[in-house]
Amino acid sequence: MGEKSCHPVDQMLPFGQLFIYGLQHVLAMYAGAVAVPLIVANALGLGKEQLIFLINADLFTCGIATLIQTLGFGNMGIRIPMIQGVTFAAVTPMIIIGQTNGLPAVYGSIIVAGLVTYLLAPYFSKLLRFFPPVVTGSIITIIGITLMPVAVMWAAGGNPKAPDFASMKYIAMAFTVMLIVLVMYRFFTGFISNIAVLMGLIIGTIIAIPFGMANFSQVSGAAWVGITTPFWFGYPTFDIASIVSMVLVMLVVMTETTGDSIAIGEIIDKPVTSNDLARCLRADGFSTVLGGILNSFPYTAFAQNVGLVGLTRVKSRFVVAAAGVILIVLGLVPKLAAVIAGIPSAVLGGAGIAMFGMVAASGIKTLSKIEFEGTNNIMVVGISIGIGMITLAQPNFYHDFPSWMQVILHSGITAGSIAAILLNAFLNGVKHDGAGGMTHAEKLHEEAAG
Repeated sequence: MGEKSCHPVDQMLPFGQLFIYGLQHVLAMYAGAVAVPLIVANALGLGKEQLIFLINADLFTCGIATLIQTLGFGNMGIRIPMIQGVTFAAVTPMIIIGQTNGLPAVYGSIIVAGLVTYLLAPYFSKLLRFFPPVVTGSIITIIGITLMPVAVMWAAGGNPKAPDFASMKYIAMAFTVMLIVLVMYRFFTGFISNIAVLMGLIIGTIIAIPFGMANFSQVSGAAWVGITTPFWFGYPTFDIASIVSMVLVMLVVMTETTGDSIAIGEIIDKPVTSNDLARCLRADGFSTVLGGILNSFPYTAFAQNVGLVGLTRVKSRFVVAAAGVILIVLGLVPKLAAVIAGIPSAVLGGAGIAMFGMVAASGIKTLSKIEFEGTNNIMVVGISIGIGMITLAQPNFYHDFPSWMQVILHSGITAGSIAAILLNAFLNGVKHDGAGGMTHAEKLHEEAAG
């Protein structure tokens, strides 16, 4: 009886369901999780052995970070179904630092930036009053729209430079997977409906094998055991300029994490409080410090999985904790990680379009509850989404700006979030009661009371 009375977020599911739902989250985020070590390793000219080590370290630390965030540890962890992954905001600065001062300087800057994030968390969380529904709805919508090109690229084959990119076989596969997800979601109930994405990924991969789209050749060459050794690339060095740039990245990450946590709170019907956000950001900071020690990278909430929570309607944080355990195992067993890496990009794309579309739909749902008539909310929503789409349409739009501004503006999510916050403060003020900016009548009432 006690379990039925608790919030769905805190419900413990049977072991089998925890594993299946958790695996679904891992498959949904795996490609994004390994993308950062792949990009950084290639840019810095690292060898195959070093690349494999980076991927293992990333997955292992990803799992630990997810457990901290979902289960809580001391004064850290928001305790909602939020999976942790490496932030793409840090990719360019890490490459520049690595090319200039080497990997030890990268990890030194990550450790310090993580510590700064941890210390700033309780102060940054006080800014939650600047995130009424008109702002959060805009941000959630921007997150979904910004992620969509990733799914489209996967659906087209994943590699724009490949001669068969966007060929009919990839597009047909992506839409087949999307159709499988829709059929599972529409015609089944309960457990089967909840694992619609997982079934789409598994069935899609099986269909892709005879067409030569699934490549599992690297499985045989992968090791059974891979241990992540702290400071494998050498003890960290601390360069002031590198540290400043990484701290700036983490300020961007804190803004994005705030948006993601609020988005999940909306989906699971558990509003995020200032204290929740402080715990969430502390976990980000601690996990980032851990990433610097374990040869990984800065961590943040993974927006890719926000849509999966809404699509499956499975709100238990223990499901994502199970995903964290699976990630740790994958980090320790490279052969298993290689199996998951064999899932074709087109298969991921079909599922991704559905998941990322759900994020945008959640934002639209939030916006549908606010008052537009007689308010300035239409301008807040319209301009913030427009600013968020700039780098989506033209990635090099800000190339003439100072490097520190590029770090902030390059992410459409960050630029759009900042725009929504500032526009709302300018047009509506910051006195909110949850309506997303006062209506005209409320303004008149306040003036009369004054």
